[in-house]
This record gives sequence, structure tokens and C-alpha cells, in this order.
Amino acid sequence: MVKVDEDACIGCGSCVSVAPEIFDMNDEGKAEVIKDETTDEAKQAADVCPVDAIDV
Repeated sequence: MVKVDEDACIGCGSCVSVAPEIFDMNDEGKAEVIKDETTDEAKQAADVCPVDAIDV
């Protein structure tokens, strides 16, 4: 399961850069999960998130 803590998200977009098939930016400028799939890319996105807002 992939989750984004929208309260912690600062909208930097690093997750979308790493895993565009898993994440997108919503209308509030926060990351959201568009495909709940635990992939290597999703794990890498969690690793690069500067505020640890992604849980995989």
C-alpha cells in the first residue's frame, strides 16, 4: 500500500519525477497516489521525499 501524508507534503514534486505512474499532484499542489502499487519506483520516491510524507 502506498500513502501520502498530505499534511506533511510540501508539494516539491520529487515523487512525481521518480514515479509518475504512481504519483501526481492534486489541485492543492500536494502529491497524491494515482496507482496504489508497491514498486521499486514507489519505494525510491519515498526515499527521496524531503519530508518523509510517503509511506510504502
